Amino acid sequence: MTLTDPQSSADIRQQLIDHISADAVFHGDFTLTSGKKATYYVDLRKVSLDHRVAPLIGQVMIDLIADIPDVAAVGGLTMGADPIASAVLHQGAARGLEYDAFVVRKEPKDHGRGRQVEGPDVAGKRVIVLEDTSTTGGSPLKAIEALRKVGAEVVAVAVVVDRATGAREVIEAAGVPYLAAIYLDDLGLA
Repeated sequence: MTLTDPQSSADIRQQLIDHISADAVFHGDFTLTSGKKATYYVDLRKVSLDHRVAPLIGQVMIDLIADIPDVAAVGGLTMGADPIASAVLHQGAARGLEYDAFVVRKEPKDHGRGRQVEGPDVAGKRVIVLEDTSTTGGSPLKAIEALRKVGAEVVAVAVVVDRATGAREVIEAAGVPYLAAIYLDDLGLA
């Protein structure tokens, strides 16, 4: 089977769901970025930085964005997007795809070149903003703003896990398509 075979892609996605469910979903009382309370927390860094799971994330995210033409680079606001972008970059290279990665700082550097977007130049290029989990949509919006300032064309936001807490609506209201690989019901949380 090849990585693009539908059954193989479904198996890889299920393996990712299994890892997230087992290692990245925590139950208890949590306060989210939005200030809202939740009885569970999805901490994707527990798996996105794991050598077994990062390749799965890269493959699932590539499958998610595969139909968007002429994408030059992927990335997002540091820190949640960084391992996701790296996984896409590496798995893309393994498939013969040419996705570069970028990192968007929360604020421009106050020294050196004063850049907010790091990595290969994205001016005039089609890019996708990545995120590990979405809650309010604030992190992708901040990344979109910084990318547009440097002349990138943001063609989508793609998240690994959509928490169904309004991020999709916020991103789409900003005129950017929103894609998610995994939903709460996939994790037994809906």
